[in-house]
Amino acid sequence: MNEKELEQLSESITTGDMEASVELTRRALAEGINPQEIISRHMIRGMQEIGARFEAGEAYVPELLMAARAMKGALELIKPLLQGDKNATLGKAVIGTVYGDLHDIGKNLVSSMMEGCGFDVVNLGVNVTADKFVEAAVQEQADLILCSSLLTTTMGYLQTVVEAVDRAGLRPKVKIMVGGAPVTQAFATQIGADGYSENANAAVKVAKRLMGL
Repeated sequence: MNEKELEQLSESITTGDMEASVELTRRALAEGINPQEIISRHMIRGMQEIGARFEAGEAYVPELLMAARAMKGALELIKPLLQGDKNATLGKAVIGTVYGDLHDIGKNLVSSMMEGCGFDVVNLGVNVTADKFVEAAVQEQADLILCSSLLTTTMGYLQTVVEAVDRAGLRPKVKIMVGGAPVTQAFATQIGADGYSENANAAVKVAKRLMGL
């Protein structure tokens, strides 16, 4: 594949064309292009572009979801080739919506954006207890725990997660990020979280900062 064709891979992710992104990734791998190069030079660039457009008000949540879907489809081809290669990721995160809350669209978008930008992400789903977050963080040797709450009635549980992680002795090695519609920076600071983001694109930036990247 020439450089122009590889640039089409970035563009297919930015535009959310999963069929094209999967096919271009398949061709790149077949021609022996390094999997990590495909991710870092082309796939992440596509996600960064849609992220920048989102911040500028030139793209919206549906476009982000489509780009994340295209990225995820292409990543499925590459993941088996990177197993065991710790240098292939920026860090490992576990993510979930807290106990009592069944919302998952925003959480899934953050998960996809994180994955698309180079993090290894374990999605725990919804209605996740504090103990489950702790258990997963230990089992996965996670660097980050990302907790989402979309209801004012469940946002208080974010503090329960922070306290459980503290009791388990995982801090400061494991950083905790929180987010969701009712959550604010002031609330995140009050409960002792390490980071807060108001949208999926910002979450990636906060995660990188917490990882020292």
